[in-house]
Amino acid sequence: MNMEDIMRILPHRFPILLVDKVIERDEKKIVAIKNVTISEIFFLGHFPEYPIYPGVLIIEGMAQTAGLLLLKPDQKAVPLFLGIDSARFKSPVRPGDVLRYEVEIVESKLNVVKVRAKASVDDRIVATAELLLGVKKREEQGD
Repeated sequence: MNMEDIMRILPHRFPILLVDKVIERDEKKIVAIKNVTISEIFFLGHFPEYPIYPGVLIIEGMAQTAGLLLLKPDQKAVPLFLGIDSARFKSPVRPGDVLRYEVEIVESKLNVVKVRAKASVDDRIVATAELLLGVKKREEQGD
């Protein structure tokens, strides 16, 4: 799944679209990547002398990856981030790193899905979390 495919599913756009490519996807699991570059706007203020990719953006990238797992192209729905459990940050992410997001469905009840997510760089786990997501039908302009 390339950037155009991702943008057909997720409502996010620059500077908050945090998934660059999906490299694997089935009904229960997805693997995506984010190329971390020094040109990201938040590096202007997130430790200019020692730039570190913000942990909250790693979590958001995991949630966006989960949204790509839950939604189909042109579904006219948005993924809703409902909760975070057991989030842990294990290692900093720096410009030049390639973040690999792996997300798998753990449980699904009604319109709420629980996923287990991990982010890694070069096979080194940098963050883990369990996330709760929902899906809301997008209301069209004029509805």
